[in-house]
Amino acid sequence: MADRFAAAGVSVSDLKRSVDFYTRVLGMRETQTFKLPNMDESVVGFEKGGSVVLMQYTDGVSRDHAAFAGKLVFYVDDVGAVVARIRDAGGVITREPSASPGLGPTLIAFAKDPDGYTLELLQAPKREKAS
Repeated sequence: MADRFAAAGVSVSDLKRSVDFYTRVLGMRETQTFKLPNMDESVVGFEKGGSVVLMQYTDGVSRDHAAFAGKLVFYVDDVGAVVARIRDAGGVITREPSASPGLGPTLIAFAKDPDGYTLELLQAPKREKAS
């Protein structure tokens, strides 16, 4: 039986561009790189939490990156600031920050990474400190 989640992997068209996006724009750090016979990989992640394996295939087979139907979900401190950084980096925002039915006062936004993968950005309200 599995006891924890390690990472999700996504195929990317330009590994250097994707590493830059996930590190500079989302604040992740590159933790590992691999050169395999059919692909180059970079693992990006947070100190606390999961990682994303960015995989650029080098086998000459064409891939449709935009056909990926899933999403990558991130908790963020300030959803508006992250949306602004994505927009400033030339990214696409598909839903501006707003409350979402069923999530209470949590703010949510959606964006696309450089290969068109959906990023869900969640910001929970700040808790008041007890005095």
